Amino acid sequence: MADDYLVRIGKLIRDARQHRGWTQSQLAEALSTSQSAVNRIERGNQNISLEMIARIGEALDSEIVSLGYAGPMHLRVVGNRRLSGSIDVKTSKNACVALLCASLLNKGRTVLRRVARIEEVYRLLEVLGSIGVRTRWINDGVDLEIVPPAKLDMEAIDAEAAIRTRSIIMFLGPLLHRMDRFKLPYAGGCDLGTRTIEPHMIALRRFGLDIAATEGLYHAEVARDVVPDRPIVLTERGDTVTENALLAAARSDCTTVIRNASSNYMVQDLCFFLEALGVKVEGIGTTTLTVHGVPTIDVDVDYSPSEDPVEAMSLLAAAVVTESELTVKRVPIEFLEIELAVLEEMGLDHDRTPEYFADNGRTRLIDLTVRPSKLEAPIDKIHPMPFPGLNIDNVPFFAAIAAAAQGKTLIHDWVYDNRAIYLTDLNRLGGRLQLLDPHRVLVEGPTRWRAAEMMCPPALRPAVVVLLAMMAAEGTSVLRNVYVINRGYEELAERLNSVGAQIETFRDI
Repeated sequence: MADDYLVRIGKLIRDARQHRGWTQSQLAEALSTSQSAVNRIERGNQNISLEMIARIGEALDSEIVSLGYAGPMHLRVVGNRRLSGSIDVKTSKNACVALLCASLLNKGRTVLRRVARIEEVYRLLEVLGSIGVRTRWINDGVDLEIVPPAKLDMEAIDAEAAIRTRSIIMFLGPLLHRMDRFKLPYAGGCDLGTRTIEPHMIALRRFGLDIAATEGLYHAEVARDVVPDRPIVLTERGDTVTENALLAAARSDCTTVIRNASSNYMVQDLCFFLEALGVKVEGIGTTTLTVHGVPTIDVDVDYSPSEDPVEAMSLLAAAVVTESELTVKRVPIEFLEIELAVLEEMGLDHDRTPEYFADNGRTRLIDLTVRPSKLEAPIDKIHPMPFPGLNIDNVPFFAAIAAAAQGKTLIHDWVYDNRAIYLTDLNRLGGRLQLLDPHRVLVEGPTRWRAAEMMCPPALRPAVVVLLAMMAAEGTSVLRNVYVINRGYEELAERLNSVGAQIETFRDI
């Protein structure tokens, strides 16, 4: 391996380590090596095997080099370009992964329409394939067919794929109906601080599930004689917690009441899918769900998940920060009403069409045209709340929008431990963001964005926010190692290019 490659790999490893917030000693401990060895690797002064590169990438949750193609993907962004025309919102990432997990409830054939072609979905398909589920893309790769085996082979599970997605936690609800004992790898995903599975367990214990966590695995056992004998009250109104409770209730031979349930978009799509499977769900869109379970589900089902409100917010924010006129089509308005109300108060100039229904026949959509606007900072802080409040995943986009507005905006991201910290990466692009504590950021605008080269934040939404700022910046920026963006967005660079952006994908190695 040439010395220049060693130096370039070393720089990638150093940047990934620093972005994770680790010292060389911490990385050395994770690799069971010495701090001096890590130092030599980062300076390009030590030969390094592919196995060691893979181990470093796993430790840092960063795709340093990908086997099977040239290396990690980067983006080169020529900024200060106006967007124009129209762009469609893709189907919901979070709904698609929930429905993939829910397909394990069904003994029959499941077809999901217009499934998001994203890394998070690919990881789940790898896991499903490893345990015997047959999946294939049909209709020119637009739709996905899922056919389960008579018996799942959990011993053959693809642990590497499983630990790269937090969605694997939603296998618990369906699997407790299929086997008395099983093991799952720890859930991975974005680096958003400590996330406990205890809220999941509080709900799932009521269905007889008991879990011991050891050596990177959840060891699950199911007591078949245990069924909920009173309403389940979720201690956290979380989306995946609610989905897991729904998945457990769907095939329980009883009626289950779930209180303090999330009523967010992906939960509603899951409820609609369960109804297509023959499970009656009352209270959809509220915080109390009543599930009339059926012990056996064996149907051929065809379902179309709705559009993604967070992607819609991403595209809206792209228009705002680049001062563009852009039409965002197929926007699920009922899950963006609070965000649009806040933006209207800030001075956003926009039009919207009359409402129409998504392909699932239930979710309300609009087409939204955004025009260049003179924005003022909101009087109140920006903070998330469970639906119908401002969506947790839309909070980061307000950092870029607030940076384009006149005045100071307080953003309070109380849900995640680390995500607010990643928003301060905008300072490297000319932003003026002050981190007040791990959850609060003060944003001062307007901003004169400037180009920079930087590592992609390891959390999905802050990573896209950085990309949007680069699109607004004067000059050419480079965003390195964008795997996390590909986890949640389908061909985002190409689609933005179709409305006037100039974003090039490239690889170093």
